[in-house]
Amino acid sequence: MSGEFDVIIAGGGAVGSACAYFLSGMPEFRGSVAVVEPDPTYRGAASARSASSIRRQFSTPVNIALSAFGIEFLRDAPRLLSRGDVPADVGLIESSYLYLATAGGRAALEHCVDVQQSCGVPVTLRTQAALATRYPWLNTADLSAGSDTATGEGWFDGFALLTALRRANEDRGVRYLRDRVVAIDRQSNAGTHPAGTRPPGLRRVVLEQRGRLECRCAVIAAGTRARELALTAGVDLPVYARKRCVFVFTCPRAIPDCPLIVDPSGLWFRPERDRFLCGLPADPDPDVAPDDFEVEPAQFEDRAWPILAHRVPAFEAVRLTGAWAGHYDYNTFDQNAFVGPLPNEPDLLIASGFSGHGLQQAPGVGRALAELIVFGEYRSLDLRPLSVARFTANAPLKELIII
Repeated sequence: MSGEFDVIIAGGGAVGSACAYFLSGMPEFRGSVAVVEPDPTYRGAASARSASSIRRQFSTPVNIALSAFGIEFLRDAPRLLSRGDVPADVGLIESSYLYLATAGGRAALEHCVDVQQSCGVPVTLRTQAALATRYPWLNTADLSAGSDTATGEGWFDGFALLTALRRANEDRGVRYLRDRVVAIDRQSNAGTHPAGTRPPGLRRVVLEQRGRLECRCAVIAAGTRARELALTAGVDLPVYARKRCVFVFTCPRAIPDCPLIVDPSGLWFRPERDRFLCGLPADPDPDVAPDDFEVEPAQFEDRAWPILAHRVPAFEAVRLTGAWAGHYDYNTFDQNAFVGPLPNEPDLLIASGFSGHGLQQAPGVGRALAELIVFGEYRSLDLRPLSVARFTANAPLKELIII
């Protein structure tokens, strides 16, 4: 099949769909958009398998700013993504993250709080005594400090957000093609060009079923498969699939006013209606195949439950009721996303390597990519710190708070 679109987006998850949403909503853009997604059910998509939480407690200002926009978008999503008089329900629950630190981790926590406060995050650094008063059901015996926020964090329904974005895009005329992008050819006349202009040539995008399509701009938003697409354009990025298991459990005792808690061990847990979700980094944490979604039950019994029972004594009597596995598109270089054009390819953009925070940052990244496509520059939020150029220059932008 031969055809042409102004923009082709490889990947119809939250990031790709957010890019299409902001692009199709810009008055300055009058072109055509195709989103290529192999699985319209999204059963294996990170957007659908995420714990779907949002935070502003990061260590880098650009991540803080992205999630600040993300929470505002989620608050306004019922109106923005409504269909007629029916508001979109993305299930936003505003709460807080609570980061806990032992004496050995207190200095790092204090540093991050300083960065967050300088960026306007209403975060509080709490002493051990203050933690015990604020969260009386928490075991604070081995803790030195913790940080939580007054507002601007929480969790939501990631699949509902993705569904609402796709529906809004299709209502605007965005084409969703059930297929997989397998290659993106380098543009023969690649090179820098003034903001807002395009070189005259077309870029070839090869689809598994439909064959070759042509476009004036391509976006790689294919999650854990983004690296293999970038390779077809001659760029090798350190982004790999890492598996994360999420466990669902119940507790017979109430845990009032429970935020999302991040233990010093790396384990996290949060309430989900009458249950709780939890997860922790794999140890060891190998790269996995993009289709490996096998749950590892021993992670809960052998590793997670002892930590849960230690941190919250009421969790000694929990009962496991379910589990699933999802993937991070993990950037081994510095755990931050690569966003923007590939080297010497101004009309081949990428958004990958989010290392676990892609869903919450999808609205901000989608808006930024749309601005790059239309104007040739960022106008709302400068994402140049996330450029691929930092990798080629061996200048990592390290994110210290990865869950």
